[in-house]
Amino acid sequence: MSDQLRFDGKVVIITGAGGGLGKCYALTFAERGAKVVVNDLGGEMTGDGKGTKAADKVVEEIRAKNGIAVPNYDSVENGEKIVQTAVDNFGRVDIIINNAGILRDRSFLKTSDLDWDLIQRVHLRGSFILTRAAWPYMQKNKFGRVIMTSSGAGIYGNFGQANYSAAKLGLLGLSNTLSIEGQKYNIKCNTIAPVAKSRLTETVMPEDILNVLKPEFVSPLVLYLCHENTEETGSLFEVGGGWVGKLRWQKSSGAMVKKGDSMSPEDIRDNWSKITTFDSPIYHSTIGESTNFCINASETDSAESSSPDQTKFKYDFKDAILYALSLGVSSADDKNLKFLYENHEEFCVLPSYGVIPAFGILFNALSSLKLPHNLTIDPAKILHGEHYLELFRPLSTSGNLTIKPRLVDVLDKGSGALLIINIELLDEKNDLVALNQFVTFSVGSGNFGGKRDSNELVKVSAKKFDRKADKTIEEKTTVDQAVLYRLNGDLNPLHIDPSFSAILGFNKPILHGLCSFGFAVKHIIQTYCGNDVKLFKSVKVRFSKPVLPGQTIQTNMWLEKETSGYRVYFECRVLENQSVVITGAYADLHDVKLGEQKSAESKQQVDQSSEVQLSSENIFAEISKKMAQNPDISKGINAVYSFRVTKGNKSKIFLVDLKKNKLSNHSENENVKAECNITISDDDFVSLASGTANAQQMFMKGKLKVKGNIMLAQKLEKLFKNNAKL
Repeated sequence: MSDQLRFDGKVVIITGAGGGLGKCYALTFAERGAKVVVNDLGGEMTGDGKGTKAADKVVEEIRAKNGIAVPNYDSVENGEKIVQTAVDNFGRVDIIINNAGILRDRSFLKTSDLDWDLIQRVHLRGSFILTRAAWPYMQKNKFGRVIMTSSGAGIYGNFGQANYSAAKLGLLGLSNTLSIEGQKYNIKCNTIAPVAKSRLTETVMPEDILNVLKPEFVSPLVLYLCHENTEETGSLFEVGGGWVGKLRWQKSSGAMVKKGDSMSPEDIRDNWSKITTFDSPIYHSTIGESTNFCINASETDSAESSSPDQTKFKYDFKDAILYALSLGVSSADDKNLKFLYENHEEFCVLPSYGVIPAFGILFNALSSLKLPHNLTIDPAKILHGEHYLELFRPLSTSGNLTIKPRLVDVLDKGSGALLIINIELLDEKNDLVALNQFVTFSVGSGNFGGKRDSNELVKVSAKKFDRKADKTIEEKTTVDQAVLYRLNGDLNPLHIDPSFSAILGFNKPILHGLCSFGFAVKHIIQTYCGNDVKLFKSVKVRFSKPVLPGQTIQTNMWLEKETSGYRVYFECRVLENQSVVITGAYADLHDVKLGEQKSAESKQQVDQSSEVQLSSENIFAEISKKMAQNPDISKGINAVYSFRVTKGNKSKIFLVDLKKNKLSNHSENENVKAECNITISDDDFVSLASGTANAQQMFMKGKLKVKGNIMLAQKLEKLFKNNAKL
């Protein structure tokens, strides 16, 4: 057959190959061109004794058919010697079939230490020793195939086989990890749970059943999984009697039972039916997915709703500040304090924080989607391709949001499926605050006969510019950028664990795509909004390549006035290698704040400031009278103070010159020189002057801001003394 799966030039080690399944594997591999090391200790089923006859007979049979094989009689506990046999005779190792096994069945209480230890040593430790010895050769050749042999007893349990069951399920765990660590080197590792006639199954199955379960109905799966064209890895298969099935772990939809910061056994009891139901099962293929799912469920505080259709997200000022810090916002620039200090008079949240609540529910949503066309997706092969965020009003600095995901559409892109998922954020009044659209690509799920485009998809931009970027910002990320950003909720080890990122083909951990996204939005807000978050409307990006922590993000921006308003087209590059990491991107703004517009706005604020009416004006009038009546107070202080009193977004400046014993009003645009500058709200100043508030406490809470000679502020006590109830 021209399309026959061949193994010419490949070297296969098969343990326990003196009979049963192992013998069948050895004969079939040899028939298809492989060079075979036939390993068999030649002992009893219980592990006692040894001999050469079993392995020799199989080798003779292979050679009689012009195949190539050599025997090996070592125990699998001496796996290094088995591998050395392959290297000495054939110079390499390509495939390992961990098939050897023994039985020492006992009921649990009658299982001796020896019964337990022998089973673990042969099945689990033997597979470990042999595979470890062969691993360096597979790494060097950038090719390897490993089969672990589990059992239904390991998957489901079986009376009298506690020792055997434990070892067999342990092999699955070993295989799962090796499949991860082997990806970088093209080493695939899978586990089979065969049901076939052998000396181990003869003790537990009747003869008429055994006659149906021929080894020849298992070996085809093993050969397929070991072929160089097979990409399957990290999987478990049950096989027997001609039937083959793949198994996977299934998780119930579960329930969030924590109430605030407490959780009791009674909470478990009261939610037991939700915890155990499999009406909406969840499937995770990596420990990262499983861990993130639990953490995100906890972080979103979803006790009020454990349904995948809706959950809760609670955040406060600390979360907003952490997010800003994770995007490189620094207090080195005073203009940034509005994002970093909860008592700042303009404290606000960066618009891109709107992705954080939505991302927390994404994996849950992906696991729970009811997909059309009988489509199935592997969460481990999901890529975040594009993202759209729209804010319907600026985010509050704290809040309780309801998160609602919805599968909008599924597109067939041939090599994969494109999933369009909208996630809405609603406030306590059920008003829409923000919309996220995740466009995720499921690798390998295409060609299911679906449509290729959707009107629901927010498209990226195809616009190109001949002119140089209107504005460019370059910002170097830190080596710990991903370490800090992951504290927002995305704890994927890809962004911190070098060994995990290496498995996925990266030389080092990469930056979160939504972190790069956040940097870009921040650059636009700085450049075209004067850091005014109220001007931001929406943003759309396509992720093309990752950024490494420590690299420099360059955001190139082009501003266009369009019929719908202002649009900033942009791209992000890594400055060090000029690779484009965000493309086809644009942000829509309600308005822009450029240099001239800032000046015009400042003038408008000046004009408005003369109109504001402050309760504090009466207090300053009384202070002015006191200064005139008792000039010695001014001489005792002998300093110049400016009081900027705010009311909403308006303010007035009162200059108290105790050197000249005079008080005057000023507007924001005047150059007012003072030794001590105080900023305070109108209401807080009334409370302070009337004696109902403590100045030191107000200062610590950020309600009373002082610049210049701070020590002079303490002398003001003389000015306010004996003037309570002003």
